[in-house]
Amino acid sequence: MTHSSKSVPASSDGITAPLRYPAFRRIWLASLLTNLGILIQGVAAAWAMTQMTSSADQVALVQTALLLPVMLISMPAGAVADMYDRRIVGLVALSIELCGATALSVLDWFGLTTPNLLLVLCFAVGSGMALMGPAWQSSVSEQVPSEALPAAVALNGISYNIARSIGPAVGGIVVAAAGAVAAFALNALLYLPLMFALFMWKRISEPSRLPPEKLSRAIVSGVRYIVNSPAIRIVLTRSMVMGVFGGAIFALMPLVTRDLLGGGAETYGLMLSAFGLGAVVSALNITEVRKRMSGEAAIRACSLSMGGAVAAVALSRDSAMTAVALVLAGAVWMMAWVLFSIGVQLSAPRWVAGRSLAAYQAASSGGVALGSWGWGHLTDVVGVDTTLLISAGLMFASPLLGLWLPMPRISARSEEAEMLDDPQVRLALTGRSGPLVVEIEYRIAQENARAFHILMQDIQLFRKRNGAYGWSIARDIADPESWTERYQCPTWFDYLRQRNRATQSERALDEKALAFHMGPEPVRVRRMLDRPFGSVRWKEDTPDRDVNHVLPGRLSR
Repeated sequence: MTHSSKSVPASSDGITAPLRYPAFRRIWLASLLTNLGILIQGVAAAWAMTQMTSSADQVALVQTALLLPVMLISMPAGAVADMYDRRIVGLVALSIELCGATALSVLDWFGLTTPNLLLVLCFAVGSGMALMGPAWQSSVSEQVPSEALPAAVALNGISYNIARSIGPAVGGIVVAAAGAVAAFALNALLYLPLMFALFMWKRISEPSRLPPEKLSRAIVSGVRYIVNSPAIRIVLTRSMVMGVFGGAIFALMPLVTRDLLGGGAETYGLMLSAFGLGAVVSALNITEVRKRMSGEAAIRACSLSMGGAVAAVALSRDSAMTAVALVLAGAVWMMAWVLFSIGVQLSAPRWVAGRSLAAYQAASSGGVALGSWGWGHLTDVVGVDTTLLISAGLMFASPLLGLWLPMPRISARSEEAEMLDDPQVRLALTGRSGPLVVEIEYRIAQENARAFHILMQDIQLFRKRNGAYGWSIARDIADPESWTERYQCPTWFDYLRQRNRATQSERALDEKALAFHMGPEPVRVRRMLDRPFGSVRWKEDTPDRDVNHVLPGRLSR
C-alpha cells in the first residue's frame, strides 16, 4: 500500500515530522476540529444528564453509552477497515455520527430529550466512532512511512487532547450561554471538515489478486491472529486493566464538579480542559520517553502517577488543586494510551492492522465503559470521594500485573515480506477447493532436535495467526532424523493468503528452520487436497479437467 504523499522526505525523529506529508497534514488538521466537536458534545450530554436526573448511575452511563459500541462492534469494524477502502469506511462512519449529532440537536431544540433518549443517541454517535476508529488509525500507515509511524500515532493523540484542552471549556461556555442544543449543533457542523478531507484524499492502493475474505471469515482471521500474537495479547490486557481502574475519573467528573467543587458547567469544562492540557504536554514528549524508558517502566510510572492524581482529586475541595491534579492525570493517561497504541501498531502487519487496532480499541474503550458503569453504581453506595480513592488504590496496585505480563519490547514495525509465487499444481482448483493439507518434511541431526523443536513452537504461532489450522510437528520413531510439520487451510484461497501474510521476521524464522535441514535433498513440501470431490473422474471415459483451469497466481511454503 503506497501513497504519493509518502515521497516527501522527512526526519522520523521529530514529533512534527509526519505533518510534512500533505495527506496526513490535511486529515490531522480536520480531525482536530472534529475532535473539538466531539468533546463539546460530550460536555453537553453529560451536563444535560445531570440536569435531568440526580442519579450518579445515569450520569456515568453517558460515558458508557458513548464507549460501549466501541467494545461491541470494533472487531467487525476492524475487519471492514481491512477488507474495504478505509477512506470510504471513514466517510460512512462520519455520516453515522453526523446523523446522531443532528438528531440530538433537533430533539433538544423541541424539548423532547429524555435521559433514555439521550443515552440512545449517544450510543448511535458512539457506533459511528467505533466504525471510524480502526479505519482512521490503520490508514495512518498509508499516509506516512513506517519510520514516522510512532510520531504520527502520537500526533493523533495530540489532536484529540488539544481538543480536550479547549473543547470542554468551550463546551461549558456554550452550554452555559446557549444551552445543550447549541453544543449539539456545533458538533454536527464540525464533522464536515474531516468528511471533506477524507473525500479529497487520493488514496492509492495495490489491488489484491485474491478476492477479499467474507466478513465472518475476516473476523475469525483477526481473532486468531490476536490469540496467537503474545505481544498484542499483553497490550490488550494491560490496556483493559488501565481502562477499568482509571475510568472512574471520566465517569465521575461531572459529579466531582457538582458535589466536591460545587461548580457548574463552566467549572466542569475547565476541569476537563486541565486534563487535556496535561495530555498535550505528555504527547509532545512521547519520543523522549520512548528513548529513555522501556515500555514496561513507562507504563508502571504512568499507573503510579495516575493513582496519585486520582487520590488528589478525591481529597481536594479546591478547584485550582483539582485542576493541577488533573493536569498530571491527563499527562500520564495520554502517555499510557500512546504507548499501548504504538505497541499494537508496530506488532501488527498491514493486512490485519485494522482488526488489531479494533481489538485494542475494544479492550481500552470497553474497559473504560465497563469501569464507568461499575464506578457509577459504587458511587451511589459510598459517594464520589470514596469511589475515587478505591480507583486510586487499584491504580497503585496495577503495576504488579507487569510481573506476569510485561510490556513487549518493540522498536520497529516488521514489514511484510515479498509475495511468493504460487506453487505448481496439476489439479484444476477453484478458490473454494479444500481443505488443503500441507506437509513439510525435514531431516534434522539428532543433536539439533531440541533447538529445532523450540524454533518450531515460534513457527507454529505465526502459521496459526496467519491462517493455518490443526498445526502439528511429528518425529518418525523409526527414523529419528525425520520430522514432519503439518497444517491445513480451509480453501485454496485461504492457503494462498496464509503463505503470503508472513512478515520479514516471520519469513526469517522459516529460513532458520531450513538451515537445520541436512542432506543432499531439499526440504520436501507436499500440498494435498482433502476429500477431493470433483477432482476425479466419475466415469472411465470422462477426461480429467484441463490443468490450464488452475487459477493464475504468483513459491515456497
